[in-house]
Amino acid sequence: MQPTGVLETSKATNPLKALLGYGQSMWLDYIRRDLITSGSLKTMIADDGLRGMTSNPSIFEKAIGDSSLYDDILKSLASRDDLDTTARYEQIAIRDIQGAADLLRPVYESSKFRDGYVSLEVSPLLAHKTKDTIDEARRLWKAVNRENVMIKIPGTPEGLPAIRQAIGEGINVNVTLLFAQEVYEKVADAHIAGLEDLAKRGGNLKKIGGVASFFISRIDSLVDSLIDAKLKATTDAQQQALLKSLLGKIAIANGKLTYQRYQRIFSGARWEALAAKGAQTQRVLWASTSTKNPAYRDVMYVEELIGPDTVNTMPPATIDAFRDHGRLRNSLTEDVAGAQKVMDDLAKAGISIKEVTDKLTADGVDLFADAFHKLLAAVEKSTQQKGKNA
Repeated sequence: MQPTGVLETSKATNPLKALLGYGQSMWLDYIRRDLITSGSLKTMIADDGLRGMTSNPSIFEKAIGDSSLYDDILKSLASRDDLDTTARYEQIAIRDIQGAADLLRPVYESSKFRDGYVSLEVSPLLAHKTKDTIDEARRLWKAVNRENVMIKIPGTPEGLPAIRQAIGEGINVNVTLLFAQEVYEKVADAHIAGLEDLAKRGGNLKKIGGVASFFISRIDSLVDSLIDAKLKATTDAQQQALLKSLLGKIAIANGKLTYQRYQRIFSGARWEALAAKGAQTQRVLWASTSTKNPAYRDVMYVEELIGPDTVNTMPPATIDAFRDHGRLRNSLTEDVAGAQKVMDDLAKAGISIKEVTDKLTADGVDLFADAFHKLLAAVEKSTQQKGKNA
């Protein structure tokens, strides 16, 4: 008989479930019909400590285009001449969002409205249209008709007033496509201003949930490519050493410094006045946490960003990897000075983080818009096929 040791104990503890002990909630960045109907989602909630879900057009496009799971609803929608393609997609998405929200409702209630949310995105085609974004947020919120739903609004300049308006009307908001620390501050301010508006209207601040989705791995993917280009262009040994020291380091450093801003913003007199009325902070949510570079540890963007009052939304492969070999520690507040040095060194190396984050934001809007067009094409094609076979 083997002696009971640390290794055996660690295997008995699911690292995903243990994240909550560090103050971090694990959400799933994925949705598909069979997750809800097969019992898989219910199992993840029980066994992995799953606390919420996020979706986007790309996720729905793959779910609808690559499976027969939606044949029933597509067949019923084929005869609906009153619905355009976007409306057909929304019927499909809303059914999944409602199903997932209902399964996560116990988490929502037991966490006192802190977790248990499912996110649904406004059309990415509206990313630069404030009024249309507000109108769509209201419409989707009403259509889903679940308290534990968050409406995703991009953190573009035009999105900021929409975020404030939605929060002020009592709509939970997941702000998406965040890369820059300075933009994050504006997003947090919009959330706080929305809560102040809601308080003036006599609304219930306790039930407002909000997250700021800060994208991680995409930053390293772009910065690493810029570093590689600079490495090829220089023979200076000192410059090469500086550049190599920054590979795979920027996204985590940027995240750590963003969290420092979160701690400053959600403290002090202005915030305390809202907290006294039951308001909850708009947590930072780490998104895009799959590791794109095979040279890096596959759970790097989970392990290095663990800390209180945060969310990490992971795709299925990252969840499986972290369940298998994830290591836990309070990493998010470690060596903040080192994180600042990394960012300072990036500037010394001649790479502008502002140019990087501006490009990623613009590209992110375009990528989601492209995914949305593909999604609508998949819905249209599948609907026509089901209509012919009906």
